[in-house]
Amino acid sequence: MTISSRFAVAIHILSLLEINKDGRTTSDFIAGSVNTNPVVIRRIMGMLNRAGLVITNPGVAGASLARDKERITLLEVYRAVQSDQQEELFAIHEQPNPECHVGRNIQGALETTFHRAQQAMEQELDKVTLAQIIDQMTE
Repeated sequence: MTISSRFAVAIHILSLLEINKDGRTTSDFIAGSVNTNPVVIRRIMGMLNRAGLVITNPGVAGASLARDKERITLLEVYRAVQSDQQEELFAIHEQPNPECHVGRNIQGALETTFHRAQQAMEQELDKVTLAQIIDQMTE
């Protein structure tokens, strides 16, 4: 997976839920801030809910963080919004020409490097909390 805007939108949603926790933070309100359709927000909220990062109640407008902002890492958010847990930062094309020397060997040559890059990114995201992001916005 190349990183989609879904990750940034998820962080945006969580930040709004924390900053506006005393108000009714509906998908329409969030969509206005993100400048997207409320359906997109509800889809991402569903992913965050399934990951245990937000609490929503069917039929009730609004949501809240499931735990303190200091205990939510960007890695958790990243993993929550991946559409497939097998997705990775870099994709290798699946059907290179096996008759070509490069086509036959490119996947094996790239796998280790791509895997290490994915691990490095995830280690970095695991060091950053939602609280740190919110603090940067409110300084």
